Amino acid sequence: MTIRRLFVANRGEIAVRIIRAAKSLGIETVQAYSEADRDMLAVKLADEAVCVGRPAARHSYLDAAGLVSAARKAGCDAIHPGYGFLSENAEFAEMVESFGMVFVGPKADTIRRMGDKAAAREAAIAAGVPVVPGSQGRVADVEAALTAAETIGYPVMIKAAAGGGGRGIRIAETPEELRRLAPQAQSEAQAAFGDGGLYLERVIGNARHIEVQILGDGTRAIHCFERECSLQRRRQKVWEEAPAACLDEATRARLCASAVALAENVGYRGAGTLEYLYDEPTGAFYFIEMNTRIQVEHPVTEMITGIDLVAAMIRIAGGEPLPVTQDQVTRTGHAIEVRVNAEDPAAGFLPSPGTVESLSVPADPAVRFDGMVYEGYTVPPFYDSLLGKLIVHGATRGEAIDRMAAALEGFTLTGLKTTVPLHKALAADPDVRAGKAHTRFLEGWLAGNPAFNPPKAAQ
Repeated sequence: MTIRRLFVANRGEIAVRIIRAAKSLGIETVQAYSEADRDMLAVKLADEAVCVGRPAARHSYLDAAGLVSAARKAGCDAIHPGYGFLSENAEFAEMVESFGMVFVGPKADTIRRMGDKAAAREAAIAAGVPVVPGSQGRVADVEAALTAAETIGYPVMIKAAAGGGGRGIRIAETPEELRRLAPQAQSEAQAAFGDGGLYLERVIGNARHIEVQILGDGTRAIHCFERECSLQRRRQKVWEEAPAACLDEATRARLCASAVALAENVGYRGAGTLEYLYDEPTGAFYFIEMNTRIQVEHPVTEMITGIDLVAAMIRIAGGEPLPVTQDQVTRTGHAIEVRVNAEDPAAGFLPSPGTVESLSVPADPAVRFDGMVYEGYTVPPFYDSLLGKLIVHGATRGEAIDRMAAALEGFTLTGLKTTVPLHKALAADPDVRAGKAHTRFLEGWLAGNPAFNPPKAAQ
């Protein structure tokens, strides 16, 4: 291992996760934090912490030059970008390596090609992987988007070229909506990723969201099977599973093989995820984008394969070969993750920052909580609402759902509102238990559920 001292250029639960993985490898850690995050858990766990600016992300976690300067001053030889912020910013990766440090992720050229969602579509087409009909790369402006949409056909999905995590996405049913929503998506993408570029895709109704986890060393790649993330609210995933119960073995094999082929075709290095839409009636799948970073939902893959993905990407960045061969990657049982957000689901999912009064996680080896909170911690209002992820494992999907229901009953976090009530209701829902959910399921389910659809005056 050539990495001795790792700079964590992120915050929240992923910063905690990176620090724990680095410590397991004997690597010292330096945590970046904004003025609003000086009390966060990652600061307490790291060997050293450095303030990198004011609370607004553009003055701290999106300040590439400031982060690189801080890492150099702290004597670090590598930077882990986590997810979001600058994790898929090629210029940042290039800047890190230009100062002789290791970027824990793919090469800058690969990020440009695959982290840019529009460019990734072109790479997939070149590799023979089916894609959803969409624009030819980025659209230059609203007029170009309107022209492209006429060819694609409405409804269209407006997507952030540099994005992920559901941000910068809108659905336009008509040209008038496209003209109105495109500037909104552009502003959101610019704020979240420092890049307001957009592209378009045709909307495929009632599709499943399936994604394949891969690891690459720049030459070879392997897959760690797939996840299903179809339960989404406003394109934000709320419940994730591995494996995808809707796939038969033949389809799973073709899907995972296509992901490995595409990853090897672009010389991918590190951990990455290829996302697809799956049309269950026809059995067809379409590549939609690649996330050139670790994913929020990576723990469900770790639970069924036993592979520490964050440690693996650090080891690969340090120059080691892939930790396992494809035939050594096996899956056992079924895992589910739910996102515990500081939001009030009974009040239209309003943000609920505040102070954690009590926190208790069930003591069960099949239950895991990847979090950023502790008792007495005050959640700042400047960032996304994710507090942590509750993850369970079971021998079967049914057992995993039962274990999740029990874990949610035993999970306590008081002092602020969270999305736990939503997850309890989902765990009890017959359609969710039967595996009938698709990407548009949750929006309709919420609209028909009075507990999560209060009158406007009550919100």
